[in-house]
Amino acid sequence: MVRRDKADIVSAGILLFRRHEGQLELLLAHQGGPFWVNKDLGHWTIPKGEVEPGEALFDVARREFAEETGVDLQARDDLPLGAITQKSGKTVVAWAVEGDLDPALAHSNTFSIEWPPGSGRLQDFPEIDRVEWFDAAEARRRLKPAQIPFIERLEAGLGAA
Repeated sequence: MVRRDKADIVSAGILLFRRHEGQLELLLAHQGGPFWVNKDLGHWTIPKGEVEPGEALFDVARREFAEETGVDLQARDDLPLGAITQKSGKTVVAWAVEGDLDPALAHSNTFSIEWPPGSGRLQDFPEIDRVEWFDAAEARRRLKPAQIPFIERLEAGLGAA
């Protein structure tokens, strides 16, 4: 496997939203694995994944959403939210899609790492250990700071800013 510089990596994702009792709610994902277990505020993300050369960005966003939540969004209207650059240098391109999902039914794909480090044992962990709905204010507290513009762009696109 050839390692790429983070600045060369592009991820594509979907910010699922719904209107619940007249209020905008956003579905965010908490990263799984031992490194994220005790991290909360500022560490949530939109479901997303890396784009390989030649892949269509929105197709990757849909695939990654399905892998990380267990839900295939099928063909739905989407609102492009543009791109941001995370602290690592990675670019994330996102779309907002209106829909609903029961967090209790969500399930993620897994990855393997040596854990504990130096043990020689591989353990599997979910890529996303949970998803939850948050109102826009709470989503801003939970989301990685670089991804907050996605919320602002969604609100502007919906006329709720």
